Amino acid sequence: MTGASVRLAVAAGVILSLNGCSVKQPPPVSETVKEALPETTEVPEDFRESDAAAPGQVEHGWLKTLGDPELEALVAEAVKNNLSLRAAVASLDKAAGFATQAGAELKPAITLAGKGLSREGFAADATGIKNSGVNLNVSWELDIWGRVRAQAQAGELAFEAAQYQVEWAYQSVAAQTAKTWFLVTEARLQEQLAQGAVDLAQRTLEVVEAKHELGQVTNKEVALAHASLSSRKAAVRQARGGRQQAARALEVLLGRYPAAEIDGATDLVAVPPPIPIGLPSELLERRPDLIAAERAVAAEFSQIQSAKAARLPRIALTTGVGTSSTELTDIVSLGGDFWNVGANFVAPIFTGGALQAQVEIEEADQEAALANYGLAALKAFAEVEQGLSNETLLMEREMFVREALADAHEALRVAEAQFEVGRTDLLSVLQQQGQVISARVGLLNLRDQRLQQRVDLHLAIGGGFDAPPAPEDEEG
Repeated sequence: MTGASVRLAVAAGVILSLNGCSVKQPPPVSETVKEALPETTEVPEDFRESDAAAPGQVEHGWLKTLGDPELEALVAEAVKNNLSLRAAVASLDKAAGFATQAGAELKPAITLAGKGLSREGFAADATGIKNSGVNLNVSWELDIWGRVRAQAQAGELAFEAAQYQVEWAYQSVAAQTAKTWFLVTEARLQEQLAQGAVDLAQRTLEVVEAKHELGQVTNKEVALAHASLSSRKAAVRQARGGRQQAARALEVLLGRYPAAEIDGATDLVAVPPPIPIGLPSELLERRPDLIAAERAVAAEFSQIQSAKAARLPRIALTTGVGTSSTELTDIVSLGGDFWNVGANFVAPIFTGGALQAQVEIEEADQEAALANYGLAALKAFAEVEQGLSNETLLMEREMFVREALADAHEALRVAEAQFEVGRTDLLSVLQQQGQVISARVGLLNLRDQRLQQRVDLHLAIGGGFDAPPAPEDEEG
């Protein structure tokens, strides 16, 4: 081996060892959230105590706890057919492509080229020149400063963020499907209540007309009874319109044509017992949207490294093999095969501040990603806290409304008895009927709100909607 060959081998070994320098890893979640939140923000160790929360770890499979097989089938249909999810999955495929592109420079680039040239003279004694050949070229940048690896790492982190965004989209669609199903059911029951109010008004009108024939009531009472019946018929149409609107919204979620053909269940399911909610710190590593936001910060961390390394020299190894044939080489009997090996060295000397500006752009993007992560974390904490408060308040409201409904029924019974014997007027009876109807409507709405709130709380704490896999039977 010649002295030049030895020096070349040593230089290549040094370059390859530099190419193995490690790239800095993004900071852990605990450090990222501290940097993202203001210094004055103190995250408690536990969520506040609530009647709606039970001790323990957050569990998946909340959909089955609702005990509604028809809803489970609808969620499965939505997950399969929802067009928003298709768009989210397409975005994930796009992110995967970007990640592949970002890491492509870590591998050698191989190209194959061919050429063919023929040139004829115009004079009678001109000699034609023909040239043809094919060559294979290989180029590989030695990633001495980690620019390419940092860029590849950023692409992988961005892909991870997209994956968690898609997972969050799946959970959101499942939750929205459940909430809309409950809304359709409530609307169906509200329509039934409105129809029941019509039947009550019709019976009242018949009583009033009979008493009017006996001269026991005036035309005023008859007019009031007719007006009550007409207004309650209008309420039926309003409830029907609400049911159809909710049904169409659900059908769009399911990917069906919005024909308002879904009727809803015959009754709302009961709210399940309190659920475990976990800890605030666990929320950051459990909710897919928060993980996606943190991965976006980490991706920007790697982009900064890549931008900083871009200011340093680049070295690329190149080699090529091929064959060439021309009339000239044929005449002098020279061989047409050739090969070459070389190295390219590029060092930015003056770029007008473009490379430093790129570093500053990436740093600004990271600051924005940090702020977005901090904001997402605070919103997530607020959603859990508000969800716990709402569950308790709605439960207490339902208890009071049930008591009010019982009292309204008793008051209506007394008013109707007094009207029969002429001790009160029809207006009092209609007012008591209105209170009973209002209490029934309010109670039904609260039952729906409690279910809606429970679904929101499951989504807020990051619990998945799929049932956990059944444990395998142990042998022996």
